[in-house]
Amino acid sequence: MYIQILYKYLFFLSISTIILLASCQKKFEPNDFSAYFQGEIQNPTTNYVLFCKDNEILDTLFLNSENKFSKKFDSLPSGMYIYKIEPEFQYIYFDKNDSLTVRLNANDFDHSIIFSGRGSEKNNFLMNLNVKNIVDESNKYENFDQPLNIFLRKLDSTQAIRTTYYLKSKAIIGWDENFDLYAKTKLDLHFYSQKEVYPLAHYIRTGENVKTQLPSDYYNFRKRIDFNNENLTKYSSFTRYLSIMLNSIVNESEVEFDSQSKFDKNIEKLNIVDTLIQNQKVKNAILNNIAFIYLLEDQNIYNNDKFLTRYFELSTDNDQHNEILQIQKAVQNLKDKKKLPNVPLVDTNNRRVIITQIIKKPTLIFFWTKNGLAHAEGAHRRAINLLQSNPDIQIISICIDGEQEDWKKFISKFKQPGLIMLRSSDFNIMKDKWIITKIQRSMILDSGGKIINPFINIFDKNIQQIINNKTTQN
Repeated sequence: MYIQILYKYLFFLSISTIILLASCQKKFEPNDFSAYFQGEIQNPTTNYVLFCKDNEILDTLFLNSENKFSKKFDSLPSGMYIYKIEPEFQYIYFDKNDSLTVRLNANDFDHSIIFSGRGSEKNNFLMNLNVKNIVDESNKYENFDQPLNIFLRKLDSTQAIRTTYYLKSKAIIGWDENFDLYAKTKLDLHFYSQKEVYPLAHYIRTGENVKTQLPSDYYNFRKRIDFNNENLTKYSSFTRYLSIMLNSIVNESEVEFDSQSKFDKNIEKLNIVDTLIQNQKVKNAILNNIAFIYLLEDQNIYNNDKFLTRYFELSTDNDQHNEILQIQKAVQNLKDKKKLPNVPLVDTNNRRVIITQIIKKPTLIFFWTKNGLAHAEGAHRRAINLLQSNPDIQIISICIDGEQEDWKKFISKFKQPGLIMLRSSDFNIMKDKWIITKIQRSMILDSGGKIINPFINIFDKNIQQIINNKTTQN
């Protein structure tokens, strides 16, 4: 796969070089901020591409009969933007007067992205760096099993090679400091995240506590991070790292589910952010992320009220306060005995599935993401164990993101009668209807598709008893 990506990269790089040489001849006026964005999408999931800045949709670019789109922006400020082909998205950076063409296959989204035109080199670098990081992600659990000295040696070696690639690309392409902020952030925080995760992941996977073995300067990389840069508040490399770092500091694992523990640790996260970040805009954004995730994973109403009291003390974002309160209300409105509404789902043949038509027994539904494979593997093993001891139920596994072929490859190793594999084809609809924006969430339904318990965790130590009690009552 990597060689194929490299060939495609070099092929389109040669094309973009020719285009660039021609486009460089064109002169632009100082007050001309026009830019072009066009592309071709293979196997599109929608007939449009959303062009966004942070979370705001700037334009909807419709595909023609050849699955192509084209847009001239009369004035487009330099900066990082997002294009979405739902449910996927990726970043694109525009300098003044850039003219960018993107080609991709929606069935192999991240691995297939190629840019050409003015400004393509820096964007191809960012995507190539992204692919390298994805390859690392596929091997990280094996690395987490290694002793501390071997883990650090491997990580340092890979980081040195990646840094050399970054420095050479920066010298050849010659991007400015504004783009460099995003490139360097993606580079550094990828490796910092692995160092944050290693001690706890190693303990969970091997039973060995290496915290006492960590060198005194192990976490010194945190001092090199600018936590107050407003340009990074919506950049996923930054927000993801912050989430990982906070989990590391409060010692929170992916599979933790105890309500009181969740409450205590999320209060601690709020307090850490209040101390760590001085820029109020950045602080508000991170506080909002913590509150948003917490409300969708802890359904203890008393704890929720106490949590929100502390959140409101620290956050000054009144608009976001209203949204957080709406989420809390929506969560509480998902009552028992209501029929689970249908949402867009597909099976392994990419055929649409109406969930109410496949529920024939008491059912446990759990969710997982391509970005949390440790949780996904554990959840599927847990599901198989539950089915073996409860043959009168069925369990539905729902992947909330990712591409069809990658999904099929992952689930192929989990075979068990009664285990149904589905994938969300429009996560936004599912998120709104089922209030699913935290992966640590399962639901129990009766044989008619009505909700018995809308907020349960498949890793709950009492899940066996809960299933037996709930299904016996119904």
